[in-house]
Amino acid sequence: MRIGVVLMNLGGPNREEYVRPFLKNLFQDEDIIKMGGGVLQNTFAKIIAKFRAPSVAEDYKEINGCPKGCMGNKHCINREEKHVSECCSPINSLTERQRRALEKKLEGDLSEHEVKVYTCMRYWIPFADTTMQDMVDDGITHAVMVPLYPQFSWTTTGSGFRDWETQRKKRFGDEAPWKEFHVKNYHLNQRYLNALNSRIDEALEQMDEETRSKTHLIFSAHGTPKLEVRSGDPYTTEIKETMEAIMDMRGRDESYWLGYQSKVGPQKWTQPNTAELVERHLQYGIKNFLMIPIAFVTDHIETLYELSIELKEDLEEEGYAFESLEVTEGINDHPEYITALADEVKKRLPADGIAELETEPEEPKMVKSE
Repeated sequence: MRIGVVLMNLGGPNREEYVRPFLKNLFQDEDIIKMGGGVLQNTFAKIIAKFRAPSVAEDYKEINGCPKGCMGNKHCINREEKHVSECCSPINSLTERQRRALEKKLEGDLSEHEVKVYTCMRYWIPFADTTMQDMVDDGITHAVMVPLYPQFSWTTTGSGFRDWETQRKKRFGDEAPWKEFHVKNYHLNQRYLNALNSRIDEALEQMDEETRSKTHLIFSAHGTPKLEVRSGDPYTTEIKETMEAIMDMRGRDESYWLGYQSKVGPQKWTQPNTAELVERHLQYGIKNFLMIPIAFVTDHIETLYELSIELKEDLEEEGYAFESLEVTEGINDHPEYITALADEVKKRLPADGIAELETEPEEPKMVKSE
């Protein structure tokens, strides 16, 4: 087999002038902002992107992911032009680290086959059509789609799968040049849980014993529209299952809570809001927190800015006093996480390289029923 593994992530702008088109792509996604698409949604996306771009660009500058030069994928324009960006999302360089680590791992595990690992971003480069061209050039015969979202949601994994299928059909019709398999979720993969739990331990070990004994764990996940939850989206259920599995591993000796962040658009989103949850704890006299980005496997603006910088600044502006508010490092290229991804890939590949396994899991439908 010539195996192509596609890591699917949301992407991020790599220059200040790309923040606006990145946001426009995000707000045009009907899986996130349900406005029916068409002219109305496109207009909304353009307007919101225009007004939000300047402030969002400033946020990205504070967490610039490539301060010494491009560390992103081979299609990054900064790499091509040897440009040092002051406004590049860390998700670009960190996803590239994950890609390289997984490719090295799979080359060792599947040495009898040729293996290539690719990146496909949803809202910025490289887009699906670029990744597909790379796969055609490499003669890929078997493709495994791996979302960098452990918990399935139609707004993340589902959106990525749907966009991929749309672009694939535009390019190849109903017959792709490779057999395609999909990883739907892996929120209870033990290796993934080990990586997440390891990051919690690492953060706690940095505290003195007294602070550690007073620290409450706040798991924070990206929110999702309540409409999605009511329609049967499994995301919030899987988030809770991941959290409870982690606390089982930890012996349930610590106080823990779950909040949701990063609301966009006019819809009602999942509650409680992470910032409001922390404020409520402060009002009860709790002043030590460890924030755990449970649904984010790559550090980016939601972890490095919203939790690590903005949350603290907002609390101080509101007059709240806290003793410690730390954030765990993202899973990123933790060896246990890379092994988890490799295991998920291998489980879905044909046993003999020709016939598909009879036990192959049913692939998620690409288009939701009305």
